[in-house]
Amino acid sequence: MFDDQDTIYGEEYLSFIKKKGFPCVAAKTALTFQQIKYLVVDHLACPKDDTAILEFIYNFVDTYRDSDKLYHSAAVIFKGPVAPNEAMFEELFWQRMQSLANLDAQRYGYDRRVVADTSSPDFSFSLKEEAFFVIGLHPGSSRPARQFAYPTMVFNPHAQFEQIRNNGRYNSIRDTIRTRDVAYSGSINPMLQDYGDASEAYQYSGKAYDETWKCPFSSQHGSINHHSAA
Repeated sequence: MFDDQDTIYGEEYLSFIKKKGFPCVAAKTALTFQQIKYLVVDHLACPKDDTAILEFIYNFVDTYRDSDKLYHSAAVIFKGPVAPNEAMFEELFWQRMQSLANLDAQRYGYDRRVVADTSSPDFSFSLKEEAFFVIGLHPGSSRPARQFAYPTMVFNPHAQFEQIRNNGRYNSIRDTIRTRDVAYSGSINPMLQDYGDASEAYQYSGKAYDETWKCPFSSQHGSINHHSAA
């Protein structure tokens, strides 16, 4: 159950997406379909809420898998840090990603439709054997489209992108988002790649990287064989 304060955080997030110029039309569609879920927790640097975050994502995965609609999204909103810069957010973002993945590896394998190698164009983050494209938002982001008031991790099921591409709608949606982002931000996101052309890890935190960047994430899922038992 949410308390009143958590509801305020959540409503702020939904209002952020509702803004007229907000470029991501997929997020707007998810909002229209009432398929955005959110969880409010304490501090991005603290592991104490990781179990709650995992259970939230696991429940979201169950709902997504049972749905016959596209455009589902789950946001984890952190109350702190209050004013992170990009370097701080990036470090804490990958700390939480690593911690969540380590816990998940104790119960599940990695989504076999993607790979865990962050240098691969086939990389995607996996929880409950469901791949996710993860977007980081925070007030200190250099990209206006990511400047939400609180540090936030947005989990978007990767299979949705595959379905959209298979339906022939991916290029149209991509071009619309890029056009809107230029209008909203004044420039195209330098980390934006066409789907499948490069590792999506470059796009997660919102920070601009060069070719020397090494993603700090390393999956532990391969150390346990979850498929040996019935």
